[in-house]
Amino acid sequence: MPDYDREGLVSAWSFDGAGGARRIGWEEILRGSPQSGGFDWINLQQMDHRHGRTWLTDDSRIDPSIVESLTAAETRPRCALFDNGAFLNLRGINLMPYSLPDEMHSVRFWVEPHRIVSVRKRALSAVGDFEDAIQRGRAPRTPGEFVADLSMRLVDRMDTVITALAEQADELEEMVLSATLSNLSPKVSEVRRVAIILRRYIAPQREALNHFSLEDAEWLSPRDRNRLREAADRVTRFAEELDSVRDRAAVIYDQMVERRAEQMNRSMLILAAVTVIFAPLTLITGLMGMNVEGIPGAQDPNGFWAVTIVAALLGVGLVALLRKIRWL
Repeated sequence: MPDYDREGLVSAWSFDGAGGARRIGWEEILRGSPQSGGFDWINLQQMDHRHGRTWLTDDSRIDPSIVESLTAAETRPRCALFDNGAFLNLRGINLMPYSLPDEMHSVRFWVEPHRIVSVRKRALSAVGDFEDAIQRGRAPRTPGEFVADLSMRLVDRMDTVITALAEQADELEEMVLSATLSNLSPKVSEVRRVAIILRRYIAPQREALNHFSLEDAEWLSPRDRNRLREAADRVTRFAEELDSVRDRAAVIYDQMVERRAEQMNRSMLILAAVTVIFAPLTLITGLMGMNVEGIPGAQDPNGFWAVTIVAALLGVGLVALLRKIRWL
């Protein structure tokens, strides 16, 4: 048996078509004989194969163009139907520790009546939970049920992140009139950035799921089609929610700009009022402080207090005038 350790086999399962499943290895994968009425699932990790033979390219009996799609570097969600199967590329939000909310990793599927081959680049929590459910005896009975179950798990995790993003937008709307703008601006930018990134991949996923539900195959039951359409409808709602979050972030940013402009105008108004009050006083004190002969009251011992009283009265009068015209 060839050595396919470098192929990156994550796991492989054989389903009996009645809700049971068991793990299999390379020997049974190469034999390619699933249980009667069942199907196999080969889950691979995408790795660098510049040298040497691989199972996908040499022994999987999958068309080279499909293999190229399975191993492409980065692609958007899509679905392509063929005579002997269907190619499906989906993306999921990773809820594993140290994962960012905008990290959407792809998982690609080649679905045949008796075999499913999936290729991933990074681990997805939805796929891990799906395998845990299989171990607990909750295995899909058909390839159609397999895709529908996994699609719903991917959508459920989107719901968690998008709901949290909408709640964060709600908090920012409440904080925009009270929080410090320097602290609020990075949060608004981050919410908008995450919404744009998620929207980029979630919108095409709706079309991919709807397209896959049109597959004319015996292993895709009406119930599976309905669940795929339900997943597509939820993705549509998520896309609309992300559009709303993005628009709300733009409105919050406009409110921040208006608030900053109001603060600037208020500061300029106060500065202008201070200038109006102190400019005449500065002129008077400058004139009276010249060291030349002829300054009125220079020889009068009460001259200083007279000038001070005049300046104070002038200042009070200017303040009253500014209050009257509502500058202060």
